[in-house]
Amino acid sequence: MTLDSVLGSFATYARLKGRYDDDWIDRLNHLYTTIVFIIFTIVVSTKQYVGEPIHCWCPAEFSDAMVDYTNNVCWVSNTYFVHFHEDIPRLDAMKEDREIGYYQWVPMILLFQALLLCSSAGVNLDKIVTLAAETQYISPDDRERTIRHVVRYMDRWLENSREYRSGCLIRLRQTVSKYCCIVCGKRYGNYLVTIYMLIKLLYMSNAIGQLFILNEFLGTNYNVYGFEVMGQLSRGEAWEESPRFPRVTMCDFVIRQLRNVQNYSVQCVLPINLFNEKIFIFIWFWLVFVSVLSSANFLVWSYIMVFRQHRIRYLKKFLRVNDCYKTELDKKMAVKFCEQYLRQDGIFVLRLVGKNANDVLVSELIYQLWNHYRNKPLFKHANQISDDNSNV
Repeated sequence: MTLDSVLGSFATYARLKGRYDDDWIDRLNHLYTTIVFIIFTIVVSTKQYVGEPIHCWCPAEFSDAMVDYTNNVCWVSNTYFVHFHEDIPRLDAMKEDREIGYYQWVPMILLFQALLLCSSAGVNLDKIVTLAAETQYISPDDRERTIRHVVRYMDRWLENSREYRSGCLIRLRQTVSKYCCIVCGKRYGNYLVTIYMLIKLLYMSNAIGQLFILNEFLGTNYNVYGFEVMGQLSRGEAWEESPRFPRVTMCDFVIRQLRNVQNYSVQCVLPINLFNEKIFIFIWFWLVFVSVLSSANFLVWSYIMVFRQHRIRYLKKFLRVNDCYKTELDKKMAVKFCEQYLRQDGIFVLRLVGKNANDVLVSELIYQLWNHYRNKPLFKHANQISDDNSNV
């Protein structure tokens, strides 16, 4: 069974394989973590790897059919865990408190976790960023044509997303949208940024929330599982059987033969818990790792995208590299180029290009966009006024 055939059951492989409309932290969430969970799902649900999930030690008088029945009924009706040095509880309520009812659902919960993470950044930036990123692998002539095509595409997109209506309320919304994502809209220049930050917030919440979901699913204080493992390793203690994933359990069941009802208590071994124990240890560390990186990534993106001075500083850096930031007029128009032409969404797309390609390509795009902007009638008119004032 190939990975492509498995992944194709819930998402197209092209979608899962990755897009250029996000950064590597996003791909860590929706791509790599999804693949990890799917691989674990295949492992625990395939007898080729784990064999029979349960074996029960039955009385000698049991026939083969009765042994199969015992294994099946103990698998579907849950078992309960009792340490060897403890007596078997006599009350049903005490047995229910020790009952283990998760192991049948491990493949389903892993697949559910994979589906929770299987998504993309949610905004169709693929055309712009993919074209820009692919210029690294084509000939110089094709590269120049592609960059010009990307610039024309971005210019058309930026112009179409501009608000051409006027009014006090609209100007107020545009002013607030420059500094705050509470006011969001396709015409305000912060739509992509707001959606992208919302998706990052969901990724962070999803990774943290899955730790609590697993805690409820396993019912064994799973949130501190990794700390206990690290504590054992730091103290040099031997790896012992975890009470969360016991390999030897007890099972009570009833066999009815005509008017006779026979109660049996048998001891069962759960080979699948040998895999579950290691898998969920890895999952704990992985989710903590993803949660920390997603939280840090969300804070960094919030810091660089929300504050206006970071956007202007990012743009000025590339304008200086291209020798386009010399005169006082250039300095004034650079702010307008950032705030009125590119706005938050334009700077955001350029940052994504830099994340998926390199800063050299970003520098070329900004240079072409700057020249495109300077040739617009409004810029020429402002330039002419500035020259007339200086002559006077």
